[in-house]
Amino acid sequence: MNKRKSALLLFATLTIVSIIHFIDIYNFNSISPIFLRIIRWVFIASLILFAIYKKSLTTWILASMVIGVEVGLDLPLFAQNLRVISQIFLRMVKTIIAPILFSTLVVGIAGHSDLKQVGRMGWKSILYFEVVTTFALIIGLVAINLTQAGVGIHIPATFHQELPKTITQTWQDLILDVFPENIIKSMYNGDVLPIVVFSVIFGIGLATVNKEKRKPMLQFSESLAATMFKFTNIIMHFAPFGVGAAIAVTVGHLALDILTSLLKLLLTLYASLIVFVGLVLFSIAYFMKIPVRQFIRAVSEPVSIAFATTSSESALPIAMENMEKFGVPQKIVSFVIPTGYTFNLDGTTLYLSLASVFVAQAAGIHMPILTQIVMGLTLMLTSKGVAGVPRASLIILLGTVSSFGLPVWPVMAILGIDELMDMARTSVNVIGNTLASCVIASWEGEFDREKALAFIPE
Repeated sequence: MNKRKSALLLFATLTIVSIIHFIDIYNFNSISPIFLRIIRWVFIASLILFAIYKKSLTTWILASMVIGVEVGLDLPLFAQNLRVISQIFLRMVKTIIAPILFSTLVVGIAGHSDLKQVGRMGWKSILYFEVVTTFALIIGLVAINLTQAGVGIHIPATFHQELPKTITQTWQDLILDVFPENIIKSMYNGDVLPIVVFSVIFGIGLATVNKEKRKPMLQFSESLAATMFKFTNIIMHFAPFGVGAAIAVTVGHLALDILTSLLKLLLTLYASLIVFVGLVLFSIAYFMKIPVRQFIRAVSEPVSIAFATTSSESALPIAMENMEKFGVPQKIVSFVIPTGYTFNLDGTTLYLSLASVFVAQAAGIHMPILTQIVMGLTLMLTSKGVAGVPRASLIILLGTVSSFGLPVWPVMAILGIDELMDMARTSVNVIGNTLASCVIASWEGEFDREKALAFIPE
């Protein structure tokens, strides 16, 4: 057995499993459920065999996601006990965020002493972020108005969940949250933007002192950055277990009746996100002469982690590392991607614009296009900084629909499938931010296309 034969075996078992399940669906469950379960596990065994020969972390992550789905379907109660494994993985990843941001930003700024470039990257990044998120907003509004997914929606009588508490924030609060009150507190809470602001100012301050005093801190930061990337590699070996557990918990938790009744909304979101990635993001990549095929390989690992854990933050270390290998300078990666986690939430913006109109449709309230646009822009502003928090978008949505006089009960319906929706929007957030680093690097004339073309995932 080799990699080629294992791939053929995987394809054959997938084909057989798909055909048998197709026959089962259209013959009203005429095939024994036990037999269906057995052939699914045979397919999983062939997938594991392929992963062994492939020797790729991405393949193992994808295999663990399939295993997680099956465990969630077959053993839903047991799957809930796996939550601790996914939480261990997320906690270990979160320990990387603050030191890797601080060290790479300080090295990027003080190591080159080009303070003008920092300012230039800042305004270019903000301009790019706002243009792209506006496209996401428009696509979300167009999609929900075309499908009318909220019309006729209902919540199953058996579905009961508590809505999360909303915290009202003024524009003054949003601005204050950008600046760290206590850097240790910001690191403890995992607040990305305050850490970035502190690190940028620290790097600028270090760049202005004399060379003798700058050198020890710069060497420390370089050593810390190198160590944290090695730390990331160690943690990523645990990723398949954390990702598989997260998927198992999600699948075991969802009820099929709520999923069926909200399938139209779910398909609307996934379809509109696919259109956004293909029409907007890949068009930008093509225009900026970024090799799309290699880019997809570079983001496959961080995207799969984000998809399973529903947290962009969990994908941050590997996303930064892969973008450096892809040909984006460290100083640009360490500035653009963390900043994008606050200002460039493409998937979240699209979801919020779509979900807000869905609430109005479900409640039978006609909402003029102008009002939809105003509400979408409001959501785009209030959603800044939620990328690292799983399902924080739901809290933003609750606060906004209340302020626009819409009923809250349709959000209960969204809550039923929010985990599945969060997987998609978080993945697009990661794709958007990694592409942004490539765009800014290309804009600065520092994108290494030869290195990108030669990119090979580990």
